[in-house]
Amino acid sequence: MTVEQPLLGGTANRGRVVRVGDTVRRPLRPASAATHALLRHLEAVGFDGAPRLLGVDDRGREVLSYVEGEAVVPPYPPWAMTDAALVSVAHLLRDYHDATSGFRADRHEWSSTVPAPFRGDGVTTHNDPNLDNIVFRDGRAVALIDFDLASPGSRAWDVACAGRLWAPLRAAVDVTDARRGAGVERFRRFVDAYGLTGKERASVVEAVPETHDWCYAVVAGGAQAGNEGFADYWWHGGADRAARTRAWYAGNLAALRESLA
Repeated sequence: MTVEQPLLGGTANRGRVVRVGDTVRRPLRPASAATHALLRHLEAVGFDGAPRLLGVDDRGREVLSYVEGEAVVPPYPPWAMTDAALVSVAHLLRDYHDATSGFRADRHEWSSTVPAPFRGDGVTTHNDPNLDNIVFRDGRAVALIDFDLASPGSRAWDVACAGRLWAPLRAAVDVTDARRGAGVERFRRFVDAYGLTGKERASVVEAVPETHDWCYAVVAGGAQAGNEGFADYWWHGGADRAARTRAWYAGNLAALRESLA
């Protein structure tokens, strides 16, 4: 008998992603053809930081290789809150972007669209580099998972998205771990570790509130459409946290700009 082990983490596909042996089974989506093309490209160029596409099973689910390691889910382990872990995420994201530089994302239909001012430098962005979508081994980020929201974008956009989540950039009341009060400094460390320079550093600050609004629009839209995971998150504190975070940006973007100058 095939044993299916539910995998923790994630919101959109909560309870619908399982491990079977050394594979992961996930629901197909309208944009699956695009994400599958991206995963095949990453394999072809030798990028090891993403699962391999293995096909579709007899229940109509995509089959991916299981990436050994540990994703960061609550309660967050202390090692995941360290500067070393943060820097390793920045390095992984940079390597991923480099690997996508030859991929023609414009030839595919994606589930999401990054705002036009933040597209156009030839990379395919992950768009959801949340803590539970990064796999670690020995305290170092080694792989990205869950490419459901991937699309054409820019380095600054994805760095803003990852940085604000990992720093994190939000009201102190919503940071209950060792990162509390260190958001601006950790964001600067993330941007430095990735290697953004010049105009990209200014662009990444402007992208911070844009990525927040974009991501929460996905969540709110999913909640309105009846997605159980999104609805549970949005109506049980998510909407309020989003409002507090947006207010935090209004008072702190100047500090972010100064930190990256």
